[in-house]
Amino acid sequence: MALNQAVIEALGLTEDELTSRLTSNIQEVFSTMVGMEDLLHLPRHAAPPANFENSITAMVGLTGAYSGLVCLHAPIGLAMSFTSGMLGMEVTEFDDDVRDAIGEIANMTAGSFKQHLSSGGADIKLSTPSVVSGKEYFVSTGNPADTFTLHFSAEGQYFLISATLEKDIHTV
Repeated sequence: MALNQAVIEALGLTEDELTSRLTSNIQEVFSTMVGMEDLLHLPRHAAPPANFENSITAMVGLTGAYSGLVCLHAPIGLAMSFTSGMLGMEVTEFDDDVRDAIGEIANMTAGSFKQHLSSGGADIKLSTPSVVSGKEYFVSTGNPADTFTLHFSAEGQYFLISATLEKDIHTV
């Protein structure tokens, strides 16, 4: 789990402080929007995988004082469970409702990152979410050495939230 050193310095936080704050924000998103109170942060220090199987990935771009991508990667079954929690009804098939729900969770997660990045007044804009899913796919989001990854467990399955960020030295 690493983040571009220029970003860490600009935030005025240690990586551990940022991890703690973002973990709390993400747990709040899942508690409020998905109804999951038992989201567990797994403190792992590993590069995010690039190959996914039977999964869904939602990506939200950031532009402005910082540029980059915030991603949510989850197994299809867990994504359906997230959607069930959001909709308040059992979701039994993978469809547009699941894609929309995962996109919205990624958007709220990116908003959390944005909140921390823009706390010093930095101008940052978010893109609309892009969602990809499949039996097997590859995602390349930038330099793994500059990618900050949070690992979580819910309902006995694992999912990841990652951010690859760069600071625009001309605007921050």
